[in-house]
Amino acid sequence: MRLHTHGSETVEEEQFCKELFGMGPTDYFESTGWLGEDVWMAHCVHMNDSDIAAFARTRTGVAHCPSSNARLAAGIARVPDMLAAGVPVGLGVDGTASNESGELHTELRNALLINRLGAHREAALNARQALRLGTYGGAQVLGRAGEIGSLEPGKLADLVLWNLDTLAHASIADPVTALVFGAAAPSPPPS
Repeated sequence: MRLHTHGSETVEEEQFCKELFGMGPTDYFESTGWLGEDVWMAHCVHMNDSDIAAFARTRTGVAHCPSSNARLAAGIARVPDMLAAGVPVGLGVDGTASNESGELHTELRNALLINRLGAHREAALNARQALRLGTYGGAQVLGRAGEIGSLEPGKLADLVLWNLDTLAHASIADPVTALVFGAAAPSPPPS
């Protein structure tokens, strides 16, 4: 069984933890045994280098929720830094109270666009990295990368086909870029 909570979502959470426990959220989680490869947390927006290192060392997963974080003006999670450090990162949507859509394309596109803003613009995600967050990254976070998340012999798979042969995608040569950056592609009807 995996453990899940929300962590380092807001500046106020950071302040609250420091006032109540004398430490930030990541240090508090670690002091209670709530970091480890059987744990994943939503958001992780306000993490410093030490926090990211702790998540990487313990293999604690992160569900990056770009639309929710933007809707709540919580900030920009340091996803490129997390990935560079070896933190397992997947995509999340949070809940209906802070994200009225649970649609994968919106999260892929927002993860890509939002992580091109801010101080780490030079380490911005590319379309393939964003797609990986929504596939293999999610499988890693859930501890299931050995059985799902990529198309490989012996793994379980659900296949979805998107029609990228539309006017909305006509000027985008790379199909992965078209899928992630472009308009939401309609799924073809079942045959």
